Amino acid sequence: MSHYFETPTGPVSTRRITVRIWGREHTFTTAGGVFSGSRLDLGTSVLFRSVPAPSGPGTFLDLGCGYGPISCALALACPDSRVVGVDVNDLAVDLTARNALDLGVADRVRACRPEQVPADLRFDEIWSNPPIRVGKEILHEMLLHWLDRLGPDGVAHLVVGRNLGADSLARWLEANHWQVARVASAKGYRVLDVTR
Repeated sequence: MSHYFETPTGPVSTRRITVRIWGREHTFTTAGGVFSGSRLDLGTSVLFRSVPAPSGPGTFLDLGCGYGPISCALALACPDSRVVGVDVNDLAVDLTARNALDLGVADRVRACRPEQVPADLRFDEIWSNPPIRVGKEILHEMLLHWLDRLGPDGVAHLVVGRNLGADSLARWLEANHWQVARVASAKGYRVLDVTR
């Protein structure tokens, strides 16, 4: 069975969708074989409604970028920012790069696989609708790896379904010495801000 966290094989059929993010409409190219390839998923919509765009420039990570709505929205909202969108799905990486180019922010959005991110790069903010369905062991390893890349005053904005273990994930993060604040709860999702 194919999952969005695996690069699809065979021909790819793309489509264009228009979504509203932080009060602005944006059109993206997307496809089957990437996470929520036909629309802006509900969890990410809750994240955008619950957390305002960063107030100033910074270096941001979009963890599990899919077709790039978070990466591109951050770059558009913060013109002096630098955004890295990572995904293990090569189609997602390609779509994020394509959408960044189409939206005029390709000079500030780098879409790549996780292993292509420079080891010394630190982030002011991490934004993610993390891939819960990869399983707890992989999810926990992934989160600890990237949270360790936060700068001293950095924050990670995560949106997680309540029925997919948002509350137990918050407890696990706290047990691993991270501060967790639940900043919103809507439509079956929790938005968690994670800091050192």
